[in-house]
Order: sequence, then structure tokens, then C-alpha cells
Amino acid sequence: MPNILSVTEATRAVKDVLEAEFPFLWVRGEVSGVSRPGSGHIYFTLTDGGAQLAVVWFKSAQWVPDGDECTHPVTGEVMDEGSAGDDLENGREVLVAGRIGVYEPRGVYQLMAELVQAQGAGDLQVAFEAMKRKLADAGYFDESRKKALPSNPTRVAVVTSPSGAAVRDFLRLAEERGTGSQIRIYPTLVQGSQAPKQIAQALGRVDADGWAEAVALIRGGGSLEDLWAFNTEEVADALFRMQTPVVCGVGHEPDVSIADYVADLRVATPSHAAQALWPRRDSLAQRVDELSERLLGGYQQLLRELGDELAGLTRGLSWFSPLKRLTRLAESFARETVSLHRAGERFLSAKGELLIREREALGRALGPEVMDRRSEELSRLGLRLHSAMSRRLDQAGQRLELAGVRLTGLNPELPLQRGYSLMLDAQGRVVTSVAGLAAEDRVDIRVSDGAVHARVTGTSPREER
Repeated sequence: MPNILSVTEATRAVKDVLEAEFPFLWVRGEVSGVSRPGSGHIYFTLTDGGAQLAVVWFKSAQWVPDGDECTHPVTGEVMDEGSAGDDLENGREVLVAGRIGVYEPRGVYQLMAELVQAQGAGDLQVAFEAMKRKLADAGYFDESRKKALPSNPTRVAVVTSPSGAAVRDFLRLAEERGTGSQIRIYPTLVQGSQAPKQIAQALGRVDADGWAEAVALIRGGGSLEDLWAFNTEEVADALFRMQTPVVCGVGHEPDVSIADYVADLRVATPSHAAQALWPRRDSLAQRVDELSERLLGGYQQLLRELGDELAGLTRGLSWFSPLKRLTRLAESFARETVSLHRAGERFLSAKGELLIREREALGRALGPEVMDRRSEELSRLGLRLHSAMSRRLDQAGQRLELAGVRLTGLNPELPLQRGYSLMLDAQGRVVTSVAGLAAEDRVDIRVSDGAVHARVTGTSPREER
């Protein structure tokens, strides 16, 4: 079953295709059938003898009176008082810029004009396209040769007419943006036959001075003829040779010049050039706040990591320190002393019980006299044994006491109480000789109530007297 469209659907489909395919185009032709109804719109037909094209020029796209002058609402071009539509007459050859649209109620397509220029302007457009192709082939527009503009520059050169509105708008925005910048105006004509040479010379002076970080080439809007200085090969060559980055803001939104293609950055208007060079101050303030938060967070994280590392080192140092080692040895000595006393008591008790049993056995085996003698002998032997054991215990106690005194003497902390100090190297080892040190080594000098961190400036052995 074929897809059957209504008339409206078919017309709208054609409208979508045409408007998408021809969003903007230039058409040259001869004017005929001019109509000016009371709405202010202008209707006419373009023909070249072989075909016809309906054109509608809406009032909103025509020249707008502004005092003694008229301003074009799209291009911003200024002309003497009067309407360009007044000059439109049958038989005149014009160049029309606009977009293709479809008028659905009548089912016809038409060109909706945004700019209507006399044939002379059309010749300029042809020359513009020829120059554009020539310079493109020569590599003037290559992105690879274009330089990046500095962010928030502090020295900017402005090549423009010092009396135009463009420079006033540029300076006003420059004062409101960025963090402060020096601006030098390189005055030049921006319109007329002498303008290309002056613009090229001004750009050359900027590079020769070597002062500016960036260059703004700006001019307000105007007709194609007014902006022609920026479509010349002389200006394009000067921009191509520039070592300083150039932002070009010539004309208004629809205006595109050869200079725009050659410059490092193209913006729509002079005001946009200032916006491209300097960021908004509130954006800079926000960026500062973000960086401050990141810095604070990083600082706090660093402190936490260093704190954890210090705690680990402190635990390790406390375990391997001489004081802790002496404490552990003293505890071990105390445990062994108690064990020795208990072993001695067990030994004496066992021997005493054995003696009693043997005496009782002898008493049963021998007579009273022998028993008495044996008893006396045993008493004497018991006394001797007790005396010998006492001497043995005394000797062991003396050795134990001597070992305690020697152990106390080995305590490196003890001399500190008498004014001496203990020096440890970077690995925590006790320094006993200058041979183990070198200049710039770090050492810790421990005294009775703390430690002093020091760096070795030099060593010398003790002189023999």
C-alpha cells in the first residue's frame, strides 16, 4: 500500500527539504514585478531570462531609520536617511542574500531576502570569493599555523580607528573583565583606499615593538564596500606574518572577512573580541574559590598522611629504643630471680624431708646408742649442710646483686641524669666514634629530659696528648 500524503503533508515535506538544503544563499538577477503593500513588506521577482524566483523582503529585514541615518537590522550597516527598498525598481540587477522558504497556503517556494545589494556589491562578492580561494590554496587559513591566545593577557594592542564606536565598546568591556590590562591603540584607517596599507603597517609595528601579548583587530559594521579593506591581500599578508596572536572582530554577526579567516581567532563583533581576551571577573573569583578549596583539602589530606606516618614511626621507635630494651631485660631479670628463689626453697624442702626419712629409717635399723651418735653426726652434717647452703645462697645473691649493678650500669639513660648525653644516628644507632659520622648527617642528641635534633657540620678525631 503506497504512503498517501495530504496536500499539507506533501507541501510541508517539500518545505522541510528546501529549507534544510538552502539555509542561506546569494542569488543574482534582474528585478521585476515590484510590489509594496501597506504592511511595509516588499515583494518582487528575480529573473535571468531562463527562470524566475519569487522574493519577499520583510519589513523587519529592511533598513531601520535612526535619526538622520538608517541601520540595517541584520548587518548593522549604516547609510544616509532613506530606505534601500525605495531604490528597488523593475529592471535593476541586484544581488540578494537570504534563505529559501515555502509559502504553504499557495504551495510556492520563495527567497526570503535578508540583504539586497546593487550589482556593484555583487562584483565585490565575486572578488571576495576569488581572494578566499587563492589564499586558502596558499595555506593562509590552515588551522595548524594559528596561535593560541593567552589567557587573561596583561598587555594588548588594538589596531583600529581611535574615533569609532568599536573601540569604545572594546575598552568598556576590557575595563569590566579580567584582572587588569594595559592597552595600546595603534590608530589606522579602517575604510577607504588607504586603509589596507595603514592596517598592514599598524600590525607590523605591533610585532616590531614586541610589547603586546595579543592583538585585537576590530571595526564596527558596515556594507561590503565599507569592510573591503579587510578583504585585501595586503592585510591578509600582514596577518599571515604576525608573530603575536591576533583576534579579529570586524563588522557584525553575519559579516565575514578575509582577515577573519587568516587571524588566529575570529569573533563576531569588537565586543566579542574583548570577551575572548579576558574572562569574567566573577568566573575568576569562582576559580580562585575552587582552587582554595582544593588546596585546603590537599593540605588536610597531607597532614593526615604525615600524622599516620609519624604515629607508625613512633611505635617502631618505641619498640626498638634502648630504654624499652632495658625495661624488658629488667622484667626478665625479676622473673628469673623469683624462679631462682622458688627453686632454692623447693630444693631445701626436698632435702629436709629426705633427711627426716633417712633418720627415721636409721633409727629403726640401729640401736639407741648408734642412733644417738648418728643423730649427733647427722645434726652436725645438717648444720654443715645448712651453713654450706646459706653460703651458696649468699654467693648466688652477691652474684645476682653484682649482675644487677652491672645491668644498671649498662643503662644508657642513667648517665643522662648526671649531665651526659646520648647521640643517635639517622638509623637510631648509638654513635660511639666520629668515624661513623660525616658532614651534613642528621643526629639526635638525647639528654635527661628530651632530645635535640642536629646536623653534623664537620668531624675531627680527638688529639692525643
